[in-house]
Amino acid sequence: MSPASGARPKKIVVELRVNGADHELLVEPRRTLLEVLREDLGLTGAKEGCGVGSCGACTVLVDGRPVRSCLTLAAEVQGAEILTIEGLADTWPDRAPGELHPIQEAFVEGHGIQCGFCTPGMILSAKALLDEVPRPTEAQIREALGGQACRCTGYAKIVESVKRAAVKLSGQEVEP
Repeated sequence: MSPASGARPKKIVVELRVNGADHELLVEPRRTLLEVLREDLGLTGAKEGCGVGSCGACTVLVDGRPVRSCLTLAAEVQGAEILTIEGLADTWPDRAPGELHPIQEAFVEGHGIQCGFCTPGMILSAKALLDEVPRPTEAQIREALGGQACRCTGYAKIVESVKRAAVKLSGQEVEP
């Protein structure tokens, strides 16, 4: 029977490494990474905003690169390192449990968070940029965040938060 005739689609085993933990899941081949993260693993930081990859709310890092998880099939990322907002703080050495990553701290301190819906995607996109370019220019920040839609701000506080994060990550003191 085909799926159109009412039969359930065949499931496949997908092995994912998310936030440093290995997971073996039985999923339908058409399931997106976003669906698996949210529904199967309970990681709800990535959001479904538009469902077509244009808003960036579903952004996660796959092997250090920002990826729209609503457009990525879970089966496509087997063997890759997947980082969600929930695992970000754990990537920072010498952090006590419950403490934020410096980029997260910078967004809180710099008021780069409004309603919070876009924040995980913004922060993970900022991490990808800062991993590549430790002291980016404003133009580089705006380009890196260009695929992230925020409906609450004019992006000024978000850009300032990324600049603040760059200073924090360099070990320098951040001016209030």
